Amino acid sequence: MDTSKIIMGLVFLSGLLLFGLWLLKTSLGRKALTDSMPRRNNMRPYLCLIPLFIWFVPVQLAIQMTESLWSGLQDWQRAFLFNLIYCIGATVVIAVIILLVRASFARRLKGFGLNKSSIHKDFFAAFVNLLSVWPLMMAAIALTIYLGQLIYGPQYEISQHEQLELIKAYPQWQLRILIFVVAVIMAPVLEEMIFRGLFQTVIRSVFESRNFKRKTRNRAWVAVFISSGFFSMVHGNVPHWPALFLLGLCLGYAYEKSGSLFRPIFIHAFFNAITIIFVLVEV
Repeated sequence: MDTSKIIMGLVFLSGLLLFGLWLLKTSLGRKALTDSMPRRNNMRPYLCLIPLFIWFVPVQLAIQMTESLWSGLQDWQRAFLFNLIYCIGATVVIAVIILLVRASFARRLKGFGLNKSSIHKDFFAAFVNLLSVWPLMMAAIALTIYLGQLIYGPQYEISQHEQLELIKAYPQWQLRILIFVVAVIMAPVLEEMIFRGLFQTVIRSVFESRNFKRKTRNRAWVAVFISSGFFSMVHGNVPHWPALFLLGLCLGYAYEKSGSLFRPIFIHAFFNAITIIFVLVEV
């Protein structure tokens, strides 16, 4: 048997064992977040839209303008430039989020979940969290492919992420390094700040208000589910949504359980890094 298949089988079984133990320990998840404390803040819900507006309007306009001005570049050079703009835009959005957090959260960045004293603990816990949800994500992908083949025929396949296609298409090391930086550093930090740090926190705060307290028992899980839905739908590849939704649940749970935003950032970074490494090995 192929060594890689043996390793993947062991990873799959280890993840199932961890997930099974979690289900037993938390009464099928019902008690998983009973000790989770809401993050105190006075942020208005509409303020969460400011980072998204910056991301989807000025940054996307910059990409389109660059494409028209530098149309003579080679394809890999154009991809490199787009990823560079992504890094610059992500840095600007992250800076805006930090300003919003400092103005709206009790204990500022620490209250937001960015406490550097927890980094070492979150780094190792993130690996365990990702391992426990990995079998569910693989099962979601397999089920999506199965249903797609039933509907569209046996030739149906789930297309890879655009960044992974770029890695496979172009061997230039400059582009590959930049894509790795975007996928493993910039995207996890940006997306976790937006979807977990801002959206999930504000959604939970809304459900913690007086109007919803009697109607909704486990408000932390409600916020996790809603933010996971947003997270999956923002990614344009619809067949990826089921697996991304499960990843979002893992990310949201890790944030609520630990109170640290570093943990979902590390989970997200590990997932992207593993995916890129698999693609590079195939190449």
